[in-house]
Amino acid sequence: MTDFAAIDFETANYERTSICSVGVVIVRNGGIAEKIHKLIRPKPDYYIFTCIHGITKADTKDSPLFPDIWAEIAPKIAGLPLVAHNAPFDEGCLKAAHRCYGMDYPDYEFHCTCRASRRVFGGDLPNHKFPTVSAHCGHGLDNHHHALADAEAAAMIAMKIL
Repeated sequence: MTDFAAIDFETANYERTSICSVGVVIVRNGGIAEKIHKLIRPKPDYYIFTCIHGITKADTKDSPLFPDIWAEIAPKIAGLPLVAHNAPFDEGCLKAAHRCYGMDYPDYEFHCTCRASRRVFGGDLPNHKFPTVSAHCGHGLDNHHHALADAEAAAMIAMKIL
């Protein structure tokens, strides 16, 4: 796969609609073409996961809502398959946000680097957690749970094994 968009969402709380950050890395012809990172005012707007990603309500209080951010991102990734580590989470967030805001969901094609890692590396790795797989593919994941850092790592893994 040489053309795709790696994506990562961070959520403010347990609700999949509570996207507070998105990172996207667009890969074209096997190379990184564009990187996007946006803070988003989540819905619902309360924070439980600040201890994981460091994003607070103060960080997003003046940020746009998901539909405004997605209106910028969607044309850039149109027609591209999406890649994420633990893709069911990110796909679930994307679908939930579309439903929450009454937006049409265009049936994005998702690929999971975690599942691909299990298939490609099997028992060669002690686990298939994001930092482990990323390091095995030659990419350090120093800022795990920063949406852009995670999207970059997913892109690097995908370029190696998908």
